[in-house]
Amino acid sequence: MKLYYVYILASIARVLYIGVTGNFELRLIEHRTKKYPKAFTSQYDVTKLVYFEEYMRVEEAIVREKQLKGWRRSKKVALIERGNPGWVDLGTV
Repeated sequence: MKLYYVYILASIARVLYIGVTGNFELRLIEHRTKKYPKAFTSQYDVTKLVYFEEYMRVEEAIVREKQLKGWRRSKKVALIERGNPGWVDLGTV
């Protein structure tokens, strides 16, 4: 069974990035190694995984990603802090 992920990355300054992927480990490696140097995450050093959700259907993951991207920053921060109040890098836990 293939899983899809909606995730939020943050920089040290708490710049946020929301994405969706079907290959979570590879995508995190791409962000952290700055595979795409001109990408937003590379330019702003947004590499810390602070939130994620799993989905069985890619369509559901894409809908959720779009929903989160439409939220105000304060609502995104509240979502992160409910599950990860210390903004710990979940990709290293």
